[in-house]
Amino acid sequence: MLRVLIWPLIGIVSIALTILIFFPATWLGSLLEIQTAGRLTLGDAQGTLWHGSAFVGAAPSSNDPVTPLLPGRFVWQLSPAFLLGRVDAVIDNTASLSHQIKITGDWNQWQVSPSMITLPAERLAALGAPLNTIKPSGRMNLSWQLLQLTLQKETVEMTGVIKLELKDIASRLSPIKPLGAYELLFDWHGKHADMKLKTVEGPMLLSGSGKINNGRLQFSGTAQAAAGHEEKLANLLNLLGQRRQQGGKEIISLEFK
Repeated sequence: MLRVLIWPLIGIVSIALTILIFFPATWLGSLLEIQTAGRLTLGDAQGTLWHGSAFVGAAPSSNDPVTPLLPGRFVWQLSPAFLLGRVDAVIDNTASLSHQIKITGDWNQWQVSPSMITLPAERLAALGAPLNTIKPSGRMNLSWQLLQLTLQKETVEMTGVIKLELKDIASRLSPIKPLGAYELLFDWHGKHADMKLKTVEGPMLLSGSGKINNGRLQFSGTAQAAAGHEEKLANLLNLLGQRRQQGGKEIISLEFK
């Protein structure tokens, strides 16, 4: 009886190990779509879980090809020590990353090394309305210092500060180029983050603050044209929100709840 049970067990273990060893990179695209609620996926994934490459793109809504959001291909290496509970991974993309991203830890907690992702703002149009109408252009830098990630009840919690810099931002709907430079800070504490938006320079003035709670965004801010630029920015500002009076001035209310 024992022999009858052992051989099927050996077969099951062998199949499981084969799947782990040759886990195709294409499966990671589906996992990324699940974790990002269908917003992102991997395109042209090659290799395996342990060593592969792909580009990051917006998840298609139909059978359309995946649209790359970031320049270049991301190449990753994951140590087989993962099977023993230790995470030791490296992610690189010379076209988008300022430094390799090193991820270390165990199955429940990871540290992500500091880095910065640079990408053209034009790629944001692939995320849909209203960005596909505004068609922004310019440069964006997403940077962070050391991040701490923890797995809690099948959700990932994060501790650390992430900064998004938007530079030389312009739009096909405005004759003014550039519209300005902006900075958006995310201060993460577990599942919650405090947000703050400010204008660094430029004729289109954006400001506001908000929170992210369990994946839900709450943001309240304003958009307005600097003195002398009201008429040229009117069409673009109308797409951003509702007009209202504040302190004797007409502004655009930016509300997301």
